Amino acid sequence: MSTLKGMEIRIFRVLFLCGFQKSIRNQEKRFFRKGRDKMKIKMRDGSIQEAGFEEELGRDAFRHTTAHILAQAVKRLYPDTRCAIGPAIPEGFDNGIQDRIPLSKFYYDFDFTFRFSEENFPEVEAEMRKIVKENLQIRQFAVDRESAIQEMEERGETFKAEILRELPEDEEISFCRQGEYVELCAGPHVAYTSAVRAFKLLSVAGAYWRGDERNPMLTRIYGTSFPSQELLEEHLNRLEEAKKRDHRKLGRELGLFALFKEGPGFPFFLPKGLILKNLLIDYWRQLHAREGYQEISTPVILNRQLWETSGHWEHYRDNMYTTAIDGADFCVKPMSCPGGMLVYQMEPRSYRDLPLRFSELGLIHRNEKSGTLHGLMRVRCCTQDDAHIFMMPEQIQDEIKGVARLIDEVYSRFGFRYHVELSTRPENSIGSDEDWELATDGLRRALEELNLPYAVNPGDGAFYGPKIDFHLEDSIGRTWQCGTIQLDFQLPQRFGAEYIGEDGKHHRPIMIHRVVFGSVERFMGILIEHFEGKFPLWLSPVQVKVLPISDRYIGYAREIESRMKKEGLRCETDIKGEKIGWKIRTAQMERIPYMLIVGEKEAEAGSVSVRRRGEGDLGRMPLGQLLEMLREEGT
Repeated sequence: MSTLKGMEIRIFRVLFLCGFQKSIRNQEKRFFRKGRDKMKIKMRDGSIQEAGFEEELGRDAFRHTTAHILAQAVKRLYPDTRCAIGPAIPEGFDNGIQDRIPLSKFYYDFDFTFRFSEENFPEVEAEMRKIVKENLQIRQFAVDRESAIQEMEERGETFKAEILRELPEDEEISFCRQGEYVELCAGPHVAYTSAVRAFKLLSVAGAYWRGDERNPMLTRIYGTSFPSQELLEEHLNRLEEAKKRDHRKLGRELGLFALFKEGPGFPFFLPKGLILKNLLIDYWRQLHAREGYQEISTPVILNRQLWETSGHWEHYRDNMYTTAIDGADFCVKPMSCPGGMLVYQMEPRSYRDLPLRFSELGLIHRNEKSGTLHGLMRVRCCTQDDAHIFMMPEQIQDEIKGVARLIDEVYSRFGFRYHVELSTRPENSIGSDEDWELATDGLRRALEELNLPYAVNPGDGAFYGPKIDFHLEDSIGRTWQCGTIQLDFQLPQRFGAEYIGEDGKHHRPIMIHRVVFGSVERFMGILIEHFEGKFPLWLSPVQVKVLPISDRYIGYAREIESRMKKEGLRCETDIKGEKIGWKIRTAQMERIPYMLIVGEKEAEAGSVSVRRRGEGDLGRMPLGQLLEMLREEGT
């Protein structure tokens, strides 16, 4: 695989610096221009630090304090309610996925004695505004564990008492007080409630206590807050835009996929959705054939011993489905890498065979918790666009750069900007310190050789090796983690994989795990929201729709449809007995790129009247002219 040099590097650099960084700068200006004032932040140790809302500490303290204001308001209004926990959510992460809106939210979990709903929001928000106006000072103090337990039990806060009992006996417990409200909390907080000038409660959801399905179901209230009403309004407008683009809503309206209670987390693809999925797969296959990948397919179910050897049984067991076959334990694969290892070991390998690139569209299953499921974004069954590259140490840099170039090409095709993170060794990992240092250094040097800016994400690597994550940015500024490059010294070692080197001796190959889409399903969900269902011509399940103005012209419409299909275009004819205005509106709702209206004049002249999505009427034109225009646009 060729490396990025000269002009390629300059293009890569420009794409990143002029795209992503400009976007981030604009985003920061938009969100922080009203939040630059420094706030006094109270820390657990009693110290005071200053931070602006644009800083992580400032945002965390601001939203953490807002969560406490929410809890205080709830306790004033509904004294019998028990409080659980209420953190700020860093950068919008929630339920295992991002809401993708920067600087987003906080939540608090409650055990109500009645059915709380969004209808209660106005009353709670009104009480929160009172607390803000009261300008209550937030005081930090500490007590011993037994006193803390007694305090929480006397207040009826059994959930907090449960947390306290699990702490060491000699633990000093941190509390904060604002007015009559006392919270078990280490901070950080802003100094006074009056700092929280603008807030909004967003939604209500169910959440098991401590995330355990065996525990009671609590009511989770989500909210957001900002230093100014203007920033809040901007954020809420972005949320509304995101709602309009929700892939679950559009997927149903456009007939792309369906979700049924009979298979939670297992999406059904409808005819148009399967066209979209297959178009992505075809594109993926063309690119990988060009780049020298050999496509393989490995079984969905393999025995337990294989997963013990790979380390997945020890480190990933809770996410795996299992079954028994002939009295032995088998696992439904959550990833394809162990199968790829078996393929590599089928025959002796030489240094002349390397790098060896195996690609696989692997059907994987993961036992995701029901509360984390989210349309196509988080599922229990998906098609992962996997690939495994086996190589010698001296080939690491070129292979990583080759994958980076491929990912850049794909994301650019869809109009995505992106940024990069280097994720390092997690606590739950395998392998020696030396191997991890070599692997991490290999990824770092490749990024530096590409002149590709990156941030370090400590402790977020795979259990078998560090990784480079690609976070793409969609049309409304939300970010999604999709592509990844993982460097692995461990699996080849655990499986005893070898190759004969130029010196005639046995050597251990190094392995790259990588995905471009992440999963086909998730990437589809992102694309639906990115384009708002208005896919480019080449990706649209239906590219052209022929609309006869009456039944008299259905025959001519069918002729047009036939011609379009012979040209390789995906075309439909609307034969419903409705007026032409209704047909046009329907096609518009279906996000059809081109509508061809045919009637008496068109039939006589052998032409069509063309409407293009987003532009309206283009006038009457010969069919040949239209076909040439479609070819130029790209089919």
